[in-house]
Amino acid sequence: MTGENFAAGGQLLGTVVAVQANFYRVQLDGEIGEQDPSSLSYPPLLLCTRRTRLKKIGQQVMVGDRVVVEEPDWAGGRGAIAEVLPRQSELDRPAIANVNQILLVFAVADPPLEPYQLSRFLIKAESTDLDVLLCLNKSDLISPQEQQQVSDRLLGWGYEPIFISVKDGINTDQAARYLSNKITVIAGPSGVGKSSLINTLIDSAKLRVGEVSGKLARGRHTTRHIELFELPEGGLLADTPGFNQPDMNCNPEELIRYFPEARKRLAVASCRFSDCLHRDEPECVVRGNWERYEHYLEFLDAAIAHETQLHQQADPESTMKLKSKSKGKGQSQYEPKLESKKYRRISRKTQLQDLQELYRDEE
Repeated sequence: MTGENFAAGGQLLGTVVAVQANFYRVQLDGEIGEQDPSSLSYPPLLLCTRRTRLKKIGQQVMVGDRVVVEEPDWAGGRGAIAEVLPRQSELDRPAIANVNQILLVFAVADPPLEPYQLSRFLIKAESTDLDVLLCLNKSDLISPQEQQQVSDRLLGWGYEPIFISVKDGINTDQAARYLSNKITVIAGPSGVGKSSLINTLIDSAKLRVGEVSGKLARGRHTTRHIELFELPEGGLLADTPGFNQPDMNCNPEELIRYFPEARKRLAVASCRFSDCLHRDEPECVVRGNWERYEHYLEFLDAAIAHETQLHQQADPESTMKLKSKSKGKGQSQYEPKLESKKYRRISRKTQLQDLQELYRDEE
């Protein structure tokens, strides 16, 4: 075995590229020497278990983790994870470690680009404190003039999108250059071409591709689990289970930092109050006529509702409950909570037991 596989202390190092039940697929660093079985894949992959000691101390093993592997069984392709190295970053949704950036993929058509939904994904991506790269797929379906309009609009938001077409191979090589030698999470709503893009960038991925539902103009969810794929030019790309509405669970006071256009205003001036929420406070430098200000107000309501819900859960004596609007854009509101069991219908079993007690009393 070559020395590239080992740390200074002679430890076998690798990266967890997939988690399946209680097993972890680990891609080892470097290559295998001539003395190892020729049947082993390059770079070598081992299906590993987690040492009982790690389980006892509550050490979780995540996709993206850098780990130390012991007792490799080269013939059987097995091993055991003995240690998890310190993480440089950690995401909870998706559950993945050591990510460098987020590749956000949307379509400009089929399904149509929805500014509110795009803004929601951007805010969620910004909240991770990772670099955000925005790719707009299916650019072959709109004219150059329409592309320029979309580009100008997003530049006003603080983003310079890359227009790609996986179908026609437009600018996919440009997108690939941004992914080189980094761990990247690809995210976005279903049906925009995430799996198709991964299949284009990585021939060995062979992910399932779903069609867009004609009735709802939305994509069908095809990704079922988190997995890291090695890029030809170096680096790893994580496909994640799609979700249509990322949770707005950030701190209300921090929300404004996730808008680049607002950060630009706060860089040159300050609000009168340090805890300003930028709604109706006097001498606020953020409140104004920028396009996504209405999005900010809606997201702020959602963030406040989430924070209030956490307080309500911590206070069982609360008289309010959170109720979501089924036809809205994820908005929610609070309404009085009924007393527990006071208005609940009596079960048939209880009614029968009461009747039996009544008959016995009469006898």
